[in-house]
Amino acid sequence: MFTLPDLDYPYDGLEGYISKKIMQLHHDKHHQTYVDNLNKAVDAAPQLNGKTIEELLVNLDAAPEEVRMAIRNHGGGHYNHSMFWKIMAPKAGGEPSGKLAEDLKAKYSSYESFVEQFSEKAVKIFGSGWAWLMPDLSIETRPNQDNPIMDGKPAPILGLDVWEHAYYLDYTFKRPDYVKAWWNVVNWDEVGKRYSA
Repeated sequence: MFTLPDLDYPYDGLEGYISKKIMQLHHDKHHQTYVDNLNKAVDAAPQLNGKTIEELLVNLDAAPEEVRMAIRNHGGGHYNHSMFWKIMAPKAGGEPSGKLAEDLKAKYSSYESFVEQFSEKAVKIFGSGWAWLMPDLSIETRPNQDNPIMDGKPAPILGLDVWEHAYYLDYTFKRPDYVKAWWNVVNWDEVGKRYSA
């Protein structure tokens, strides 16, 4: 059985950028629903029992057709959000350091240029989806709860949720404002660890 991971900070830890109300709703309701529906899908296909979330998502074609879309959507939601909570933190933001900072600057000429390009792609996602920073520091986007690992690619090191439930209570329809604010809570220490790994 998959379970909802605990947050490493209180619900109000990101206040000023992401409200306590959003965090409670996003974590306790939306993510919990993904977990519940993922477990239902796995229960309906006993051959999937015991597999990790990564094993399920990188081998979607191996899942029975009747649960494959549920595994994709709800498994993707669980995987993506489990990462999302980790790459944010209170009193975070700023700029990365070390090799990640150096390599981002080498690829994008400056940290500001990277943020600009990543933000532009995140804002332009049609409907719901995610913007991803890959281990090679390329920027990719996916619709819905899709993740690059579903396409046989390595796990992203950073992801931004641009589903409306991630920001609507705070920013209404103003996705660009949410994306701009989000950079103030990015946990670059965690992202840097993922990059080094």
